[in-house]
Amino acid sequence: MVGEATKLSEELNLCFEKLMMLGAGFGGKTGGVKMEGVVITEWKDIPMELLLRIGSLVDDRTIIMASGVCSGWRDAICLGLTHLSLSWCKKHMNELVLSLAPKFTKLQTLVLRQDKPQLEDNAVEAIANSCHDLQDLDLSKSFKLSDRSLYALAHGCPNLTKLNISGCTAFTDHGLAYLTNFCRKLKILNLCGCVKAATDIALQAIGRNCNQLQSLNLGWCENVGDVGVMSLAYGCPDLRCVDLCGCVCITDDSVIALANRCPHLRSLGLYYCRNITDRAIYSLAHSRVKNKPGMWESMKDRYDEEGLRSLNISQCTALTPPAVQALCDTFPALHTCSGRHSLVMSGCLNLTSVHCVCAIQAHRTATSIPHPAH
Repeated sequence: MVGEATKLSEELNLCFEKLMMLGAGFGGKTGGVKMEGVVITEWKDIPMELLLRIGSLVDDRTIIMASGVCSGWRDAICLGLTHLSLSWCKKHMNELVLSLAPKFTKLQTLVLRQDKPQLEDNAVEAIANSCHDLQDLDLSKSFKLSDRSLYALAHGCPNLTKLNISGCTAFTDHGLAYLTNFCRKLKILNLCGCVKAATDIALQAIGRNCNQLQSLNLGWCENVGDVGVMSLAYGCPDLRCVDLCGCVCITDDSVIALANRCPHLRSLGLYYCRNITDRAIYSLAHSRVKNKPGMWESMKDRYDEEGLRSLNISQCTALTPPAVQALCDTFPALHTCSGRHSLVMSGCLNLTSVHCVCAIQAHRTATSIPHPAH
């Protein structure tokens, strides 16, 4: 890192010398470039606003190296940097976070996604101790993290609105429940693969504490049951996107609760939820009229844009064509046609007769065209 910073410093100095020469060529004088009454002769003379604009044009790796070039860069970056991704760091990410967190105290978005687990609890604790403005945090695939990290975030980052801890298999439901007691502004939460954390206990806590939640990914959290999902539906009425793929324990009761209590639901994943029957599908279809009474005729165009726009019922083998077709007819945004698959039914061989509105119209158009022989 030191060698790269030195190389970058040399490149920046060369660019700066060219800037000086350019300024001398246009101004007819040497000794600096004049900008809004300020003569720029060294890096330290460049206004902080300009440094921040320059920083916005380069990648995050360059930003970090540039912060060690001179005091001007360091001050500008430390005070002005709000978004940072370290996903490019394949080695020593933990050490890098420990070094940077105390400096970059104004961060609002931090992406620490990893291909191989590097982060440890002390790095997350450093973030929580320094970055109190953090709103968006991605810790996905951080297999080494424990509940210590969740406790630290609960106390240090209460303004979190988006949290991705997918694949963090060591977190427990007690740690997640504790986090929700403090981070009550969460709108987007990704718990995919968090088998020990995503349980009914945790979901009940989310339902109690996070009433602003709009998106929740519970993919392959096999300990999730109806009690947890129903608690979410009752406590988080603004839910728009819910992924329950692989939640093999849930039944129709979960879907019915979401249909009745979450009028803004737009996307629902039920892949491999084999306990789901027609009863759940009809409840989704009926929810449209129930949630928007008396508005069909006066607001039809706008209405067509509301309701379910994405549904995955792959491997839900108990479903029958009449129920799914009724749902498809109710929500025009659900498509089975080529290139627009927003209703996914893979593995449901008995649902091959189900088609969306535009597919049926296309078929009618094709069959109504007179044959040339006639």
